Amino acid sequence: MSKSILVTGGTKGIGRAIIERFASEGFDIFTCARNTADLKALQEELQAKYRDIQVLAIQADLSKKSDVTRLISEVKAVATPDVLVNNTGVFLPGAIHNEPEGNFELMMETNLFSAYYVTRGFAEDMIARKSGHIFSLGSVAGLTAYPNGGSYAVSKWAMLGMTKCLREELKPHQIKVTSILAGATYTASWEGVDLPVERFMKATDVAESVWAAYNLSPQSVVEELVIRPQLGDI
Repeated sequence: MSKSILVTGGTKGIGRAIIERFASEGFDIFTCARNTADLKALQEELQAKYRDIQVLAIQADLSKKSDVTRLISEVKAVATPDVLVNNTGVFLPGAIHNEPEGNFELMMETNLFSAYYVTRGFAEDMIARKSGHIFSLGSVAGLTAYPNGGSYAVSKWAMLGMTKCLREELKPHQIKVTSILAGATYTASWEGVDLPVERFMKATDVAESVWAAYNLSPQSVVEELVIRPQLGDI
């Protein structure tokens, strides 16, 4: 039976690179995004390139709990994934004391609450099966305070804390939990910035790190993986 991976927010950037990496190894793919056209294009490309895998692409806005619930239901109707990557996220710069009203709620709902509810949706099945690997795509913003981080940084610090708790809760059940704490990675959100592309990490490097962490023996787990640009944070 084929193994499967669910990557939330999988049509672009790091999520897309992770999907490509696991699809190339024969994993069935479950993913979601807000844009239907992007999902359709991703599904068609994957199915043309990897003819032996199944691809389920679901339109969902994970800042809305109702969409999270629907995503869980539609994926579980097919399978409980072997690997879960909580990747959905949004970044709006600003300072806590004066960022626009609503930034905090949007980023907490998108970056943290979605991961909380998606994880809860599959954890019991993973416990019963006694296997699974959950990855949280955090950020170095969840390790180091910096100006203009605002609610984004708050959400990523919270994500790291949640993932640490999950690690302790799930390790007796043979379920691995890993925080990926990535620095500036060149994705669409950085396009147009006045810096050379070479200054950024590649999304494929993050994907390779996730693949490597997944492939350790059952006796070992990568709890936290910090990946930064070679020349330091941006």
